[in-house]
Amino acid sequence: MRRDTFLKSMAALAATGALPLSAWAAPNVKMMIPANPGGGWDTTGRALGKAMTDGKLADTVTYDNKGGAAGALGLAQFVNGSKGDPNALMVMGAVMLGGIITGKPPVNLSQATPLARLTSEYNVFVLPASSPLKTMKDVVEQLKKDPGSVKWGGGSRGSTEHIAAAMIAQKVGADPSKINYVAFRGGGEATAAILGGNVTVGGSGYSEFAPYIADGKMRAIAVTSAQRLPGINVPTLKEQGIDVEIGNWRGVYGAPGITPEQRKTLTDLVLAALKTPAWADAMKKNDWTPAVLSGDAFAKFVDEEFASLRATMVKSGMV
Repeated sequence: MRRDTFLKSMAALAATGALPLSAWAAPNVKMMIPANPGGGWDTTGRALGKAMTDGKLADTVTYDNKGGAAGALGLAQFVNGSKGDPNALMVMGAVMLGGIITGKPPVNLSQATPLARLTSEYNVFVLPASSPLKTMKDVVEQLKKDPGSVKWGGGSRGSTEHIAAAMIAQKVGADPSKINYVAFRGGGEATAAILGGNVTVGGSGYSEFAPYIADGKMRAIAVTSAQRLPGINVPTLKEQGIDVEIGNWRGVYGAPGITPEQRKTLTDLVLAALKTPAWADAMKKNDWTPAVLSGDAFAKFVDEEFASLRATMVKSGMV
């Protein structure tokens, strides 16, 4: 039996629970994380890798962090350096789509192979504890007076927090093309800027700011979900009269040029990892919402997200 066929069969059995995870024999996985250490993609990629190794789904997982340009630098390295590699994975998500729309890089996500969406996470907006502003209402009032005086800090241009900031400006009657957005290459840089008072408002996935909110170093003023997040007493933007809702989903892609059989094998490997205790622990620890979607359905979702994000960004004056 060919190795690809064997792995495909084993993955299918493991994913359905018909085969113990310990019986899985898998290759050495290479994980491209197109961001600096410390952010959401890094956390997601390493949690997925740990689930694979802890669940005996992969012998080893190696990680390559390549941050910059909303993931476009890592995407370029992945597309150009992993062609035909059936063991290569790349973490990606909504942020990458936004970055491609605004940055127009020479490589395209369509050159890689869509595998699965994993999670969704809503953004939280925070103020430094020392800020004279106390609420989102205070931020909005200043935004209306002078959009450029509110310095928004977050991920790369085109990130969900960038789009949300532009949408907030639009909804409250400020000029979204005049918002002052400061993009950071990784979650660690953004956190340092917020704690240092170098930005007015910070935005990111809740899990990245949770420790600082808990110890009082940041004040959470709004979340971008439709309802309040479970166990988190932070009002939504909609509760505060701002009709904005946006989620930050994350997924994984395979290398360009892999065969349909290799794609199925790799997808089954990822889906099996999502059934492990290690992944369940990561979901709970990071307050991620499961949003699993795979195969052609995931590919269609990405295409639709591209179109939706582009329309929103054009309307908000970001493109």
